[in-house]
Amino acid sequence: MSRILIIGYGNTLRGDDAVGWLAAEALSECVDGAKATVLARHQLAPELAETISSFDVAFFVDATQDGEPGDLRCDEVEPRLTDSGLTHSASPEALLVLSRELYGSAPRAFLFSLCGESFDLEERLSPRVERALPRLVNLVGHVARSAAALLV
Repeated sequence: MSRILIIGYGNTLRGDDAVGWLAAEALSECVDGAKATVLARHQLAPELAETISSFDVAFFVDATQDGEPGDLRCDEVEPRLTDSGLTHSASPEALLVLSRELYGSAPRAFLFSLCGESFDLEERLSPRVERALPRLVNLVGHVARSAAALLV
């Protein structure tokens, strides 16, 4: 089984919120499936905790509203419960808590985010986010390949 999990998530009907989903689709074409598993999801469901628990590293890919449209960020994610708690949709931090508490382990995790501009009801990205999407895919792909080499 691959040791790296990449989860891109977002609502494909809400403009730039689709970034994570679209990045996951692109990453599934360019990363080695033997070294990384790529999932595209509309949201992070608590049920993903079991899947997450069997990996060494997890990369979450999502849109954010914090920053300037087109900005990229990468932040380490620590297991903790957030204000939203555990509902039908969970945060990366909450999934790591569930993974550790229910299945005995939680991977080291990182959140890659691209700042969006428009989260309106539409099925297209804003121009700045569309131009930035390949940079996001390249960044996550590069880090995944580097991590895979270290995990050998």
